[in-house]
Amino acid sequence: MLQRLNTDTLNWIIIIGVLLFVLEVAFFNGGLIFSVLFSGLLMYIGWKKYARLWAKVVFWVGAVSLTFTILNMMAVRFLIVAGLILFLVHYSRSKKEAVHLKPEWSPDAREPLFKVEPLFQQKFFGNQQTDDMAYQWKDINIHGGFGDRIIDLSNTVLPVDDTAVISIRHLIGNIEIYVPYEVEVSISHSAVFGRAAVFDNPYTNLINQQLAYRTEGYGSKQPQVKIITSLFSGNIEVKRI
Repeated sequence: MLQRLNTDTLNWIIIIGVLLFVLEVAFFNGGLIFSVLFSGLLMYIGWKKYARLWAKVVFWVGAVSLTFTILNMMAVRFLIVAGLILFLVHYSRSKKEAVHLKPEWSPDAREPLFKVEPLFQQKFFGNQQTDDMAYQWKDINIHGGFGDRIIDLSNTVLPVDDTAVISIRHLIGNIEIYVPYEVEVSISHSAVFGRAAVFDNPYTNLINQQLAYRTEGYGSKQPQVKIITSLFSGNIEVKRI
């Protein structure tokens, strides 16, 4: 924004700011210089002995006092208002002068797309689970609010030449994932509050923690699944089936 600002405009803002500062010191607030110097002295004394508790208190008292003194100056208020006005003017101009790029293409060059129905829908309330019968695998990427999520991988065939992905971001509820024995697993789980059990490895109390594990054969050509989950409050269980 400053690069596009007219030099004359910037000069006028600086001149008016300086004039307001001189007028305030000379006619309206003669003690301003004393307040600034006193606050600066407190900060200097506190900084020199900052390792001690009283010095920390003195330093921050001076810093707060100096901040309020500066913000109460007419010149600083003018500069803040001028900056906000310039920002709004610049934003308005940028909206009007926005560059629109419209690539040329022909209908024959359009890339074919096929719509894929996801296994899970985005639901803020309620429970969800995979079908009890055989189903075609599709990567899962969902977020939710309240309820439980159950994913059973024993009823599907995971891709051998690619990594299946399960990504769940949830507020409150439990997540259960059942993985066949021949499938390799990588899991990354974070929770603010909750518990976790990963292949019989229990974690009774998770408070703002993250867990990350992977099986020994993960990265080989065996079927593998990458699990990424996050919970605000709830339990996760990953077990073999």
